[in-house]
Amino acid sequence: MSELLDRIFGDRVALAEAYHESLATTAAQRGFIGPKEVDRLWERHILNCAVIAEAFGEGWKVADIGSGAGLPGIPLAIARPDLTITLVEPLLKRSTYLQEVVDELGLTNVTVVRGRAEDQPKAHFDAVTSRAVAPLGKLAGWSLPLVQGGGKMIAMKGESVGEELQRDAKDIEKAGGVDPEIIQVGTGLLDQPTTLIVVTRKKKGN
Repeated sequence: MSELLDRIFGDRVALAEAYHESLATTAAQRGFIGPKEVDRLWERHILNCAVIAEAFGEGWKVADIGSGAGLPGIPLAIARPDLTITLVEPLLKRSTYLQEVVDELGLTNVTVVRGRAEDQPKAHFDAVTSRAVAPLGKLAGWSLPLVQGGGKMIAMKGESVGEELQRDAKDIEKAGGVDPEIIQVGTGLLDQPTTLIVVTRKKKGN
């Protein structure tokens, strides 16, 4: 495990370990992490979120909508300190926890915003990410308006994402999404790679 953590987090492994400890204790006590999940936080939560770093460009401005306990935004911020990340979470208890974690870990590249995705500044980010927030069509409606033309919605999804894409293609198009692509990240690192759907926001005039 230590070699894997080094490969994913580099010299910021201690931050990842501190976040793991916070999820296993504070987040679990407050009911943000289920009791059965505590023993598999690394594999099912932290590492499978951190490997999405592969999909983001250098220095991007990223929003994590419906961040919950900070997944995927906090592992992404630890793995990629060059990214500027905004954690968007509507619930007070969770946004309070997120701010505590950001302060404790000293994550200077992360800002916490209590609010809904649809109320965030439009065309402000290079990418919007999320994990288990909403069906694909609804997610595109929340995510794509927040990115500039040419920006990306990069959402963590399960293996049935192909069916979602087929079902919600019209909603994605209506939200300004083009060129949807299903990719896997973490291949060669994780036993079960992470599945992402990447949708580009159409540029004006195209």
